[in-house]
Amino acid sequence: MIQRVVLAISIALVAALVLAACGSTSSPSSSTDHEVANVAYAGSLQLLNDQTIGPAFSKATGDGYVGRGAGSFGLSKEIVAGEIAPNVFESIGAAPITQLEPSKTSWYVSFASSPIVIAYNPTTSYAPTLKSISQGKLPLARLFALLGSDGFLLGRTNPNTDPQGQAFYEMIELAVKRYHLPTSQVAKILGQPDNPAQVFSETSLEARLGAGQLDAASAFESQAIQLHLPYIKLPASINFGDPRLARVYASASLKLTNGSVVHGVPLAVDATIIGHHDLRASVAFLRYQLDTAGRRAFTNAGYTVFRPIFVGSDIPASIKQQAE
Repeated sequence: MIQRVVLAISIALVAALVLAACGSTSSPSSSTDHEVANVAYAGSLQLLNDQTIGPAFSKATGDGYVGRGAGSFGLSKEIVAGEIAPNVFESIGAAPITQLEPSKTSWYVSFASSPIVIAYNPTTSYAPTLKSISQGKLPLARLFALLGSDGFLLGRTNPNTDPQGQAFYEMIELAVKRYHLPTSQVAKILGQPDNPAQVFSETSLEARLGAGQLDAASAFESQAIQLHLPYIKLPASINFGDPRLARVYASASLKLTNGSVVHGVPLAVDATIIGHHDLRASVAFLRYQLDTAGRRAFTNAGYTVFRPIFVGSDIPASIKQQAE
């Protein structure tokens, strides 16, 4: 009799454990389950995202962070082709995001900006002249004559895949007009838009500059600050960092390799959510960036942070609330 009771109890316990196990596999994720923010970002955000915001976000939320940096237009094309599947996309300028509409997203938020500057290597033979220009001891017009001189090694990103590359090319156009230089100076400085002697990936450009492989390079001011590179500030009328000067920037244009023509636009950090995988983590990542800690990180990295501007529809309510 006792054996039968023990056997019955054992069967009941096993059944309870099986039911509990089955229940745990079919029940919704608990609040302790963690997701991953998979972020595709403009290459200029690499240091800030991978070394500061990503780790801080993971520590604050428990969610994972994975980052991939490249030219914004290049990333946009990879997303459309299904080659990468991030759940957050951060571009410089809204155009790479709008290329994903309406199938991938229907909105974006702008919240920070950083002007174009000319960063330079402090050990190059041109450094004394570049430093004098940065200090205002020599006129800025001298810079644009120097950039086109024989032997000067200039680096930039590809305008076919990167908004910074487009803005840099257009900045040279505006500078030539501003300083009354010959129109031929644009081609003398830059060559073709995809000039292989100058064009490098955004994530490797400043490393080449720091290693002395280039005399100067295109950069956002925030990049130069984070990498501790000396740089030359440019007037707001040509640096693409002031949204109030959108009409001025739009007066510059560039014909890309595919034949399309683009016009200059202010360069801001724009972000959106792509798809539905790990949605909670992707929303949490954008909320973190728009919150006090994220905004402080952008400010400390040399960005100008402004009140978030939302464009589009179906914006997650929690993200909009975070920005209010």
